[in-house]
Amino acid sequence: MLVALPLSIATSSSLVYAAVSRSFQENVLQLPLWSRSNSTESSLAKDNSTTDVKADGGYKGHDMLAPFTAGWQTTDLHPLVIDKSEGSYVYDINGKKYLDPLAGLWSTALGGNEPRLVDAAIAQLKKLPFYHSFWNRTTRPSLDLAKELLDMFTARKMAKAFFVNSGSEANDTQVKLVWYYNNALGRPDKKKFIARAKSYHGSTLISASLSGLPALHQKFDLPAPFVLHTDCPHYWRYHLPGETEEEFSTRLANNLEELILKEGPETIAAFIAEPVMGAGGVIPPPATYFDKIQAVVKKYDILFIADEVICAFGRLGAMFGCDLYNIKPDLVSLAKALSSAYMPIGAVLVSPEITEVIYSQSNKLGSFSHGFTYSGHPVSCAVAIEALKIYKERNIVDVVNKISPRFQDGIKAFSDSPIIGEIRGTGLILGTEFTDNKSPNDPFPPEWGVGAYFGAQCQKHGMLVRVAGDNIMMSPPFIISPEEVDEDSEVQYALMCFLCK
Repeated sequence: MLVALPLSIATSSSLVYAAVSRSFQENVLQLPLWSRSNSTESSLAKDNSTTDVKADGGYKGHDMLAPFTAGWQTTDLHPLVIDKSEGSYVYDINGKKYLDPLAGLWSTALGGNEPRLVDAAIAQLKKLPFYHSFWNRTTRPSLDLAKELLDMFTARKMAKAFFVNSGSEANDTQVKLVWYYNNALGRPDKKKFIARAKSYHGSTLISASLSGLPALHQKFDLPAPFVLHTDCPHYWRYHLPGETEEEFSTRLANNLEELILKEGPETIAAFIAEPVMGAGGVIPPPATYFDKIQAVVKKYDILFIADEVICAFGRLGAMFGCDLYNIKPDLVSLAKALSSAYMPIGAVLVSPEITEVIYSQSNKLGSFSHGFTYSGHPVSCAVAIEALKIYKERNIVDVVNKISPRFQDGIKAFSDSPIIGEIRGTGLILGTEFTDNKSPNDPFPPEWGVGAYFGAQCQKHGMLVRVAGDNIMMSPPFIISPEEVDEDSEVQYALMCFLCK
C-alpha cells in the first residue's frame, strides 16, 4: 500500500526541504490551471471516489442528506463508504484499507474493534435495551456512569452529571442551565455568552452560535444575538512583532475584559472554551492564557464552561484538558471518547453551586424540565462505563504520553519546509498549516486548494485526515502503534516529496 521509506523521518525529510526550495513553486503554480480545468474539490473527490460503480450505479445520488457535505458531492460523486474497522484502520466496501489518524471524528479512542465495548453493548441490549431517566425513573448504568465521571474529574469538585447524546447537545444544554441558574438568582439580564473566534462547539442552533467558524453561521441566520466572540488565542498567527506568548495572553485577557465592560458585566453569563481548539485548526493555548482568562471571568462573576468534547479522557496526555492547563470550570461538556464513539453519548458536569440553585428552583417550579428521550440511554452508558474502565486499567494517559512524542516528532520533522507555516499540537492531536514562505500573512490562494489536494492524496494513498482550508488535522486512536505512527509520517513524507518534486 505504501512506498517503502526510511523510518527515520527526521533525517530523511531533509531531502524534502531541499526539493521544496527548488521546485515547489513550479509544481504549485500548476494547481490554478488544474483547478480551473477540473474544479478543485470536484476533481479531488473524483480522484478519490473509491466506491465500486456497479451495474446499479453505486451510491452516487444516494438518499441521505449528508452532514457537512455539498450537494454536488452527493449528486455527482460516489461517496467513500466505510464498511469495517480494525484497530487504527478502516476499510471501504471494496476492501481498501485506510489508516485513520483522525479516529473517526476525533472520537474512536480505543480503535475500531475493542471487543470489551462490543460485549458491553450486547450484554446491555440483552438485559435492558432501553429505558428513560424522566420523573425519577432511571437505570443502573446511567447512575453508575454518573458516579464514575464525578470520581474521575478532579480538576475541581463536580456534583452532578447530566446525560445527552452528543457534544452539540451538551453545549446546547449548557446555555439552558446557565440561563436557568441566573433566572433563579434574580439576574434576568445576565444571559450573554462569550466564545472565541475559530472555536467549535457543535452544530445545533445554540452550539453553532457559540462556534466561531463562519461556515456554521452562513445562511442559518446565526450566530444568535446573545453570543459574542473574542480573540482566537493562536499565537503564531496573531501575535504582534516581538510579542512573547505571555504578553500575547495578557493582551487577549485585556481584550476580553474590555469586551465585558463594553457589554456590561451584569449581562455576561458565561465564557466557553476548548482547552485545545480542535476543528478550528488544532490550536493549543499560549503560555499563561487560561490563568489570565480565568482571572478575568472570575472578577466579573462569569461562569467558565470547559468544552472537553475532544480533549477529555487522555487525548492531550492528561485525563482532561482542565488538568493540563489548570482550568477550574463551573461546567464541563464531554462526549466522543466517553464511549470511544461506539455509542452516541455526551455529558454535562455541573458544579455544586449551580446544582444547588437548580435543585432549589426546580423544587419551586415542580420539575427541572429539560432532557432527552435518550438521556442516559442504558446501552450507551454501559459502553461508556466499560470505556472508562479500560482507560483506567490500561493507564491510558501513560499510553498516550509514551507514543505521542513519536507522533508529534514524526510530523514536526517537516517544520522547516517553506510551504509549512506551522505544525502544532500536544499529546495525540496535531495540526499542519500550509502557507507560502512560512508566513501566517501569506496564505496560498484558496483556488489552489493546497490543503484539499494534500488531503485527497492522503486518501488515495490509504490515509484519512481532516482538511479545513489549508489545515490538515489528526487525532489518532490512543491505541495507535509505533509502526502505525511511522506509517502516518511516511505517507506524509511521500506526499511532500510528490508535491515538491
